Amino acid sequence: MYEIGAHDPQWEATTRKVREELARRRMSRQQLADHARISISTLEKALSGQRPFTMATVIRLEEALGVPLREGRHGASHSESAPDEMGAYSHSAVRWLEGRYVTIRPPFSEPASDAVFSYCTSIEWNDERSCLCFAESERSDQGFAQRGAVSMPHLSGHIYLVTNEGGQYRLAILARPNLAGSLYGILSTLLAGHGSQLVPAACPIALLRMDREQEPAFGRIEPGHSHHAHYRAELDAVRERDFARFP
Repeated sequence: MYEIGAHDPQWEATTRKVREELARRRMSRQQLADHARISISTLEKALSGQRPFTMATVIRLEEALGVPLREGRHGASHSESAPDEMGAYSHSAVRWLEGRYVTIRPPFSEPASDAVFSYCTSIEWNDERSCLCFAESERSDQGFAQRGAVSMPHLSGHIYLVTNEGGQYRLAILARPNLAGSLYGILSTLLAGHGSQLVPAACPIALLRMDREQEPAFGRIEPGHSHHAHYRAELDAVRERDFARFP
């Protein structure tokens, strides 16, 4: 059986690497245990030498941290771990977020309207950037479709969809998904105002997993449309369930 106990020369190197990663990410042992799907007791006893690291424990820690812990293992390449500024998450730890989402928000042109604006957001791992990236499609105003990187810091527990074009930012802040995989939060961006003026604007936003939506509809969804009541209710949930606040 593969085990690394306190008597094993690899134990010191393994525990040192785990502690370094915890300090570098400012991550608690409880958070690591949760991400690795092991008990905090198992982690504490392995790090203190009271019990050995089993193969299953080491593999789960490697997946949660995105770094190799076993001697001679050169997996978990750079492309499998996001940069620190993106949250230092590993690809294996965020696969649950990958997929296509129906994205719903109010139309900025008519903030008092009961209509909703719907399009597709795809989230997938980008090997070149070593992080999750998102891209919008199916927009009626396709020229304004956004793409960017996904940040997932451990401290806030939120998901950030960040567009950075020449230092100009557009940002969506989303809570972790519910049981249906839906994400709710707030979108902040710049709108074209009078003439060449750009006006900061923010609104609620909801992302629904497309594989759970029957024949999703895109574009401007008006009252009376077969999808309107459902989409409007999902968008209203941002305020009603306190995913974001608009004083």
